[in-house]
Amino acid sequence: MLTKKPSGKPGEAPSFGALDLSVIEALAEIAAAKDLSEVEVEREGVRIRVARERPSIAMNHFVAAPAPAAAAPEATAAPAPVAPAESPGAVKSPMVGTAYLRPSPEAKPFVEIGAAVKAGDKIMLVEAMKTFNEIVAPRGGTVTHVLVEDGAPVEYGQALMVIE
Repeated sequence: MLTKKPSGKPGEAPSFGALDLSVIEALAEIAAAKDLSEVEVEREGVRIRVARERPSIAMNHFVAAPAPAAAAPEATAAPAPVAPAESPGAVKSPMVGTAYLRPSPEAKPFVEIGAAVKAGDKIMLVEAMKTFNEIVAPRGGTVTHVLVEDGAPVEYGQALMVIE
């Protein structure tokens, strides 16, 4: 915070000693134009740092609905089916980020339920820190479940889809 009153003639850019306020205004414009949270420069022993608050991004949190109560098992009942997320064919997220099922909003999805995939086929993207990371099929098979929505936040180790 500047506490000294500017000195100078009317019509001149106000300055504080060797510090010209137009430099601060220029740095603020650069920070806004480039969407930076702060800009800092040092010249001839004078350091200027301009910082601005950026609006926080609201994160949507998804909570899985509780599983319905199971009926009493019968003596001859088959084993209970495995939940898709716990399936051995579940493909899990290698990072925290945002899942994208298609390369761009107007494009077709990489894969859909029922699609046959080979090991190494690109099946989705996970964006983290403005970097899009390809998620590839770890094995060949058929996509039986897609467990995330396009554009949904994902956690590390979260099941994304099932390939059986």
